[in-house]
Amino acid sequence: MAGIWYGLAAYSLWGFFTLYWSLLPNVRALEVVCHRIVWAFLLLAAIGARSWRTRGVSLSPRVVGLYGAAALLIGVNWFLYVYAVNAGLVVESSLGYFITPLVNVLLGVAVFRERLRAMQWAAVLLALAGVVRLTAAYGAVPWIALCLACSFGSYGLVKKKAPLSSLDGLTLETAVLVLPAALYLAVVQSTGTGAFLVGGAFTSLLLVGAGVITVGPLLLFATAVRRVPLSVIGILQYISPTIQFLLGVFVFREPFTSAQLSGFVLVWVGLVVFGVDGALARKTTRDLAVLDEGAI
Repeated sequence: MAGIWYGLAAYSLWGFFTLYWSLLPNVRALEVVCHRIVWAFLLLAAIGARSWRTRGVSLSPRVVGLYGAAALLIGVNWFLYVYAVNAGLVVESSLGYFITPLVNVLLGVAVFRERLRAMQWAAVLLALAGVVRLTAAYGAVPWIALCLACSFGSYGLVKKKAPLSSLDGLTLETAVLVLPAALYLAVVQSTGTGAFLVGGAFTSLLLVGAGVITVGPLLLFATAVRRVPLSVIGILQYISPTIQFLLGVFVFREPFTSAQLSGFVLVWVGLVVFGVDGALARKTTRDLAVLDEGAI
């Protein structure tokens, strides 16, 4: 039961990140993300230094290359999310995280040549119909949502091949990004356009805190996945975009028309179909395992 609470805490915090980034409306998204990278790296390095020594983590060219790709993808994802919040596109950003599991399915087909079951195809097509409906409602392709989904889905694909733990992996990812991030911050501070120590004490504390709130949910998530089945994690993952969606509609009062609602409904129905298919597939697998044991 404790594992479920850890998972709930992690995904709830990720959902409420929207409120945190909204407190920095006058700071450029790139600057926010660079502070997030630098302070997260310092905290992760402090936490993980001992484990790296005791476990003898090997930084082969393959490992560095994998985490370099992961770093680029998560950096893009972080930037787009902060940009979306401060551009008043919270609802659209929530759509991106709702459709990420379906993007993962398509990546599995494209990269690993996985075969989809009929219900999985139905789920993907429903989500696609929802995106088309939203494109018509917005009058433009919801590119923030699609880029968030593709960047995070691709990040998950890369991490599937990566050998390090969550903590060590994120430490290496931020290490890859920390130098360019620090150089960018040095430039904006030297030219007087940076917000740190200039935009007020509250803003400076928020920028430092960006690193802390990056690491906290990750550690909660890493604890949760060791204690509960992945099927439960698969359900919990929808907490974050649901919180984002509700904040966008009811707190930030973003325009949300009936046409947009119909598009979201198509996506949500697709996710329900996807979840039901997964549950049925797991049940079939368990039943076959029981039959095999009985045969022995």
